[in-house]
Parts: sequence; structure tokens; C-alpha cells
Amino acid sequence: MATENTKVRDAFVVGLRNAHGLEKQALQIMNRQLERMTDYPEIIARLNQHTEETNRQVERLETILGRYGESHSALKDTVMSFMGNMAALGHAPAEDEVLKNTFADLAFEAYEIAAYKSLITMAQSLGDQEAIRLLTESLKEEEATAAFFDQNVSTITNRYLQQSHAA
Repeated sequence: MATENTKVRDAFVVGLRNAHGLEKQALQIMNRQLERMTDYPEIIARLNQHTEETNRQVERLETILGRYGESHSALKDTVMSFMGNMAALGHAPAEDEVLKNTFADLAFEAYEIAAYKSLITMAQSLGDQEAIRLLTESLKEEEATAAFFDQNVSTITNRYLQQSHAA
């Protein structure tokens, strides 16, 4: 029978793989949005910054997985990347694409924040200080991106209204 520590480790590895797939999905979503949000330079700047952060988050997750003798799930990554592309493209035909993307980005960041908080809790249960440090870096980046979208919903909405009336 598995020990409690083994069960926590196994759950942690699954969570790390899930987070890796989630970050791959986030990259696809951001890449599609970067192609289309040309009239919103503040969104472009934030997405470019967060794309760089997300690439580092992927590396951090791979580092932690490697420390446990594990790797990410190629299947999970592929499926999540595909889902990210579909989610981003789903908003493309909408007249209010920028608003839908803003709402979805804020929700996605909240999901990632919860995932990192859960992983940190598991790492604490395992006493893995290095994983806690790496995951906390990623958590802070996700919180900053969520704060950007949260604080800019009104600004983005007003710009959308101005541009839609000008068209």
C-alpha cells in the first residue's frame, strides 16, 4: 500500500503535468490573440510580457518534474495546445472579440492562480522548498497578469466602444 507521502508525490506530479499542459494552452491562446489585437497596444504589450513569463513557467515546471524523475505529458500538452487554439479562434468572428478575450483571459488567469496555489500546497506537504520557490514565482506572474486584465476591463471596454462607433 502506498504511503501518504507517495500519494502526495503522485498527486503533485499529476498537478505539475496538468499545469504544464495549461501553460501550453495559455501560449496558444496568447499567440492567437497577439495576431489579432493590433488595435490594443496595451494588451499586446501585456501579452508579449506574459508570453515570456509563461515560457519561463514551463521551464520551471519542467525543472520541478525533472527533480522528481518525471517529465511532462506530451499527450496532455498537445491536447491543451489544440484546445487553446480553438478557444482563441472561437472569439475571432465575434464583433466584440476584444471583450470576449479580456473576460476569458481574466478567467483563465484565475484558473492558473488556483492551480499554482494548489501545487504550492502540495509542495509544502512534501517539504519541497525549491518547488515552493519556483511555483511562487509563477503564481506572482499569474496574479500580476490577472490584475492587469481586472484593472483594465473598463479601459478596454471604453476603447472598444469608441472604435466600434468610429467604424
